Amino acid sequence: MSVEKASAFLSGALKQRRIADALNAFKAGDFSPAELATALEQRKQGMNSERLAKIYISQSTAPEHAAQGALGGIPISIKDLFDVKGEQTRAGSKVLSSAPAASEDAPSVARLREAGTWFTGRTNMTEFAFSGLGLNPHYGSPENPFDASLITGGSTSGGAASIADGLALGTLGSDTGGSLRIPAAFCGIVGFKPSQASVPGDAAFPLSPSLDCVGPMGASVDCCARLWSVLSQTEVSDADIGDRKLRLAIPAGALIDNLEAPVAAAFEQAVELLRQQGHQIETLAFDSVDQVYAINQAGGLVVPEAIAIHKERLEAQGEDYDPFVRDRLQGGLELPAWVYAQRLLPRGKLQQQFAAESSGFDAVILPTVPILPPAIATLEKDAAAFHAANRMALHNTNVFNYLDASAISLPWQPQQAKLPIGLMLARPQGQDLALLALARRIEALIETQTETSIG
Repeated sequence: MSVEKASAFLSGALKQRRIADALNAFKAGDFSPAELATALEQRKQGMNSERLAKIYISQSTAPEHAAQGALGGIPISIKDLFDVKGEQTRAGSKVLSSAPAASEDAPSVARLREAGTWFTGRTNMTEFAFSGLGLNPHYGSPENPFDASLITGGSTSGGAASIADGLALGTLGSDTGGSLRIPAAFCGIVGFKPSQASVPGDAAFPLSPSLDCVGPMGASVDCCARLWSVLSQTEVSDADIGDRKLRLAIPAGALIDNLEAPVAAAFEQAVELLRQQGHQIETLAFDSVDQVYAINQAGGLVVPEAIAIHKERLEAQGEDYDPFVRDRLQGGLELPAWVYAQRLLPRGKLQQQFAAESSGFDAVILPTVPILPPAIATLEKDAAAFHAANRMALHNTNVFNYLDASAISLPWQPQQAKLPIGLMLARPQGQDLALLALARRIEALIETQTETSIG
């Protein structure tokens, strides 16, 4: 056993940094959980301090006791949104800088702790999770692992970077409009937004209670499945769905009509690869998707619910907010109640309609994000550019939050492409197990053809 082997593991390609690989290494005696923790601390110390500070708002060290449980010894980062006993929850803000330390773990944190994981630290995020870009003027904006001048995506920005940079093997995050899937797509990892009811959201600072979901990111579908199994207390089989040919649907309309050229080209290559393997992929209209898209374009649910949470703080501490977040919140101050109700009331019916329209298909498939990650400097300086990029980052993902669909983003980087894109798969509400099984299958089908490699 050796720290050197653990260090080599953490510095290896992302595909070799999976939770299962670490557990197998523990079992084989290649290195111990304690040696992995030591190697991770050494990796932090060897990193550029400025880059590291943009990833972690605060750092933790591994507990000294031997790790037990299904994920014993696995290092996990925690989005600065969740209560961890004895730690302050700031939600990426300065507004909560005087908040008391949490007296108890959030249920999701407690379940990870019980499974034997240890927490590498609290990761940076968009303030109050209120954008899909991942910028943070208070703690710095985490840098994209493929190009440090580009955004990671958000709001779980530091969590994605912690995995990509070999500082954690998974992260606990949240997804209200795409906050797990967008950074996963931009950073070449996997992000899983499960059905909302599958993981308790208690003791996580809320953004939009109707939409907030708790879920994981990791290097692979299996990583996310193992973490979600613990978070949801659901047994997950590692079996795939067999050798049968798949039937996938591309929703016609706005979700694929507004793609940047490189994203469109990469997505078409993925579709063609699957078709060449004999799988059926159809483009057809989903009226439910079109209606939800229209609701979101009109303003959606997040702003009115967020301002209800932040109104008093905004009045008292408005100058402490990220100006871009403050602008979005203030947009909800004059919104009539009937407008919010008009957006909310069709939700149950549209969820049922989506389930009916997707019946007979294994999943819908589309690009996770219609754009490639923009430059940090441009967005930090230009409010108009920020808001335009934020709308595009959330463009595809937030439809499936309204539908409470089970959705996952898989990394896809065809040959010659400089940056990866995300392939998003979605199934109706409550079909998390079926989606994970499908995602395992598609991950295996595309994995040999993707160039995504971080390390």
